[in-house]
Amino acid sequence: MNSNLIRRYVVVGSRRTSNYIWAIICAIGGIDFLLTGLSSYFNSNLLPIIHADNIIFFPQGLVMCFYGLLGLLFSCYLGLTILWSVGGGFNIFDKQNGIVRIFRWGFPGKNRRIDLTYPIDEVTAIRLELKDGLNPRRTIYLCVKGQRQIPLTRVGQPMTLEEIEVLAAELAQFLQKDLI
Repeated sequence: MNSNLIRRYVVVGSRRTSNYIWAIICAIGGIDFLLTGLSSYFNSNLLPIIHADNIIFFPQGLVMCFYGLLGLLFSCYLGLTILWSVGGGFNIFDKQNGIVRIFRWGFPGKNRRIDLTYPIDEVTAIRLELKDGLNPRRTIYLCVKGQRQIPLTRVGQPMTLEEIEVLAAELAQFLQKDLI
């Protein structure tokens, strides 16, 4: 295998550090809220650090139980997306065999594996989208015949301007396609 003819880029997906941190924070917060609500219902402190003496079950304790359950459900959702590696995968650009392969993991079910393969001849260009502001978007797209544009970069944590420009230029030069 000649490394000059094959490029492989890994896409992390949902297994980012921030998702681990948010799942833990939501789980701890959800458990605390749920136990505080239940402590107000039973009129006893279920944990020594929780003092629910001044919390009346209806409406405060009930609302705290509801928020606690929502926090636990959200942390379970994040945990499952991390476990299933949703959005994770790789991009392979293989000049040796003349193919571009884009693979991503999805949610369990019929479309769990998203595996797209195109001949390099069908690739028309590499497109770079830069949008700054409150919610910046910096994405590299693979433009394929038929007006199809497939995102190649990770979602959630935008790359620096320099990183994404270098990556897009490197990829366009490797594939010998236009950078638009």
